[in-house]
Amino acid sequence: MPSLDFSLPHWAYWVGLIVFPLVAMLLSRRPKPDQTKYSISLGYFVLVTGGMLGLHRFYLRSLLGLAFIPVFLVILFANAESQAARSVVSDADNVVRMAERILERETERVETAEADMPDLQAALAEALAEDPESFAVRRAERNVERAEKRITEGRERIAEAETDLETARPTAVEAQEALGFWNNVARYAFYVLLAAMAIDALLLPMLVKRANAAIPPSEAPSEAEIALKKLEEEEQKDDADHVSAGWTGWIDQLSLKAGEFVSYWAVIAVFVYYFEVISRYVFGSPTNWAHEAMYLMFGMQYLIAGSYAMLTEAHVRVDIFYAPMKRTNKAWVDLFTSIFFFIFAGTLLVTSYIFAMDANAVASGNSLVSDWARGEIGFGEMLGSWNMAQWTDPNIRWGEISFNEWEVPLWPMKWVMVIGGLLLVLQGISKLAQDIRAIARGA
Repeated sequence: MPSLDFSLPHWAYWVGLIVFPLVAMLLSRRPKPDQTKYSISLGYFVLVTGGMLGLHRFYLRSLLGLAFIPVFLVILFANAESQAARSVVSDADNVVRMAERILERETERVETAEADMPDLQAALAEALAEDPESFAVRRAERNVERAEKRITEGRERIAEAETDLETARPTAVEAQEALGFWNNVARYAFYVLLAAMAIDALLLPMLVKRANAAIPPSEAPSEAEIALKKLEEEEQKDDADHVSAGWTGWIDQLSLKAGEFVSYWAVIAVFVYYFEVISRYVFGSPTNWAHEAMYLMFGMQYLIAGSYAMLTEAHVRVDIFYAPMKRTNKAWVDLFTSIFFFIFAGTLLVTSYIFAMDANAVASGNSLVSDWARGEIGFGEMLGSWNMAQWTDPNIRWGEISFNEWEVPLWPMKWVMVIGGLLLVLQGISKLAQDIRAIARGA
């Protein structure tokens, strides 16, 4: 089975986190046609991402997609068997190496002990003849006993090693044959899927055209589609209802857009983990970046979405006494509790700024930004000395990096913490202004 050796470039990771949500937000605002049709571009996208499972056929409502699944399952089963055979081969090879090492070592020791045995026995006989009760007799007896013990134990180890060799070598050969067989099964099954996907890539325009032609011209939306559309409209209306009037409205809109922006990161996670599963279980090449990239992304999503959760009142709280209150009384309560909120949000903003500056100022950073963060140059000198090498030179590091093999820069995440804290403080100011406004108006 061919391997899939791919490591996501750092720039592609950060660009994807920015560009993908922007494109998704633009596409979500396109006017939707009254009658949904199948798209060639979406069909090719599904073919590239899920063609091994025949998802492009299911997208076009073709049951031939079921033919892809057994072949895919064969690949998974063959890879599992290959992994088991590889473990057997590794274990058997270890046994063979240890047995050969034991044979080499113990054979030499036994031969040396057997060669020394006549001299040791002669020395014992000579000591007994001189003085049977002397210390020389006891020492000679111990030397003979040690030599006999070395010979006995050595022969036992040699016998065990020879037995291990007799059993491990055939096992290794048999497992190696099984490994080659299952590798070939997985490889040829993969080639079958590739051939089927290549054929479908050529046929896709015709398949899309046929699927669109099969759609009734006046097909009414199903109840599920109507309910889903109604739910989407209600959710959008609910979010818009939280935007206040006046100058606080732009802060609410900013929090709303930030929450929508990071919500599309969940879609990125689906594709990344799908790639990780395919590369691990189909190609036997687990990535060194997928898990780290996603937990960093979800951490940033949590921070950015804080202001959105505050705007839409999505945070968990106890409403036993708060919910029945009038708007004015709620405003007084919120005004009092905002003291604790700003302590938390201000601490988050200040500490995250310190973390971000420290991330750029670590010793491994040799960029202009790192020099500025360490106080070695001024802000104006940093801007005046800027050049394209700061972006393109792979030897230049902007600061802190992860300790894993991927070595992704961590300073962007630290600055996202600053952005999240700033958004939270701004939303707190908007909420505070609205509470004061409600108290002043008495409504």
